[in-house]
Amino acid sequence: MDATVMLPSVPCLVCGATDYKFDSIMWAGLVSEWGLSSVEAAYIDRQQGVHCLKCGSNLRSIALAGAILRWLGVECTLKQAVRRLRFRTLRVLEINEAGSLSRFLSQSWRYTFAQYPEHDMTKLTYADESFDLVVHSDTLEHVPTPERGLAECRRVLRKSGACCYTVPVVVGRLTRTREGLPPSYHGREADRAADYTVQTEFGADFWAMPLKAGFAECRVVTVEYPTAQAVACLK
Repeated sequence: MDATVMLPSVPCLVCGATDYKFDSIMWAGLVSEWGLSSVEAAYIDRQQGVHCLKCGSNLRSIALAGAILRWLGVECTLKQAVRRLRFRTLRVLEINEAGSLSRFLSQSWRYTFAQYPEHDMTKLTYADESFDLVVHSDTLEHVPTPERGLAECRRVLRKSGACCYTVPVVVGRLTRTREGLPPSYHGREADRAADYTVQTEFGADFWAMPLKAGFAECRVVTVEYPTAQAVACLK
């Protein structure tokens, strides 16, 4: 994928701007570790590398913003939505920095941040039904037992709440564990820390895991298929 790639023509769901740039982030080692075709590598590169020039959100973060906005039932940008009283009074839990969305999510008066893996996603220390909204982005694939992590997200949600998140998805195959495979890492090419280790590669059945974890509904929101999908799970 090169710098002549066609850029989106739709406004950014985070800030409303329409100017984008593409900076490639994929490297040959990661493509090989995942066994990606050139088409798969291109749309994952686009998901992470195309970003809004105004707010810095890449397509992954824009899709996540879309999932949150759909759950809120509003037709505006995330930047506008977080200024409203309804959002300010929501109890929001963000697990790891959700890309460029952290500065918007933190505008909730009842905002809580949990850093993973320092805060174990599979053993959240919060009481049942503590939050209206749980958000995480490209974190679940690093959790050794991701279904358990989602079950914990469900446990701490109030009955009317939602868990909105993203995972990298290879849509042409099914989800697989990397157990027994050579280590693979996300982040930058030089990143080899334990928390960057990929435990699960999500495929076309990525929607099934939250249902197995106990959620009653799983909504898939896309800003560009197959490039960028996000999930909104309802209790």
